[in-house]
Amino acid sequence: MVADEQEGKEAETVCVRFSPLTAEEAQAVLDARGTGRHGIRFIERPDPIHDARPGSTVPLFVPDSAGSLKVAKLEWGFPLDGRPNAVFNTRIESALEQRRRGRRGMWAKAIAEGRCLVPVRAFYESSATERVTSEKTGRPVRRQYRFHLPGARAFLLAAVQQDGRFSIVTTEPNASVAPIHDRMPLVLGPGESSMWLGEGFATLKERGSVSLVCKPERVD
Repeated sequence: MVADEQEGKEAETVCVRFSPLTAEEAQAVLDARGTGRHGIRFIERPDPIHDARPGSTVPLFVPDSAGSLKVAKLEWGFPLDGRPNAVFNTRIESALEQRRRGRRGMWAKAIAEGRCLVPVRAFYESSATERVTSEKTGRPVRRQYRFHLPGARAFLLAAVQQDGRFSIVTTEPNASVAPIHDRMPLVLGPGESSMWLGEGFATLKERGSVSLVCKPERVD
């Protein structure tokens, strides 16, 4: 499975699943901004049946022509070599380098003009080293961990979009994620969504200040 693209050659597997909001919940979040109200319910354990995976169509926040945000439903994953959703993560390092060089590479235009926000309840990562036995198959599988922002009903992941598709931006892991995986989604903390959509977005590459709660998933 191709997760990330570096000049169309290298790939990694990271962030292949997250718990999205519904379109109604996403709109409620926008409507509640500045009111002190909560736009969505707190759910301790999201339903994995409704989790998003590459190829899923989920609601995102994208800038509109007036400079505000609107909800748009986009498909997770960019096409590559005939595979419709093969590239679903974007290394911030690769995207910034392509932007620096101009319009060369898969991410040059998307990082310059298509930065957007993915509202989620949680995202999941597979341990690089830990194996557990599946209760369903009896075979060893990688342990899955669920990450969420403590005390938050939802939080935002940085993403890029183009032509009706989006890809989640990844960066070096912070202390919360590093024991599990060598990459992480670029999680945005309070007040950072406007930075991601603005000119100073490259300064968000370092995620050391974002603390996440990590819980092992039940193995089926």
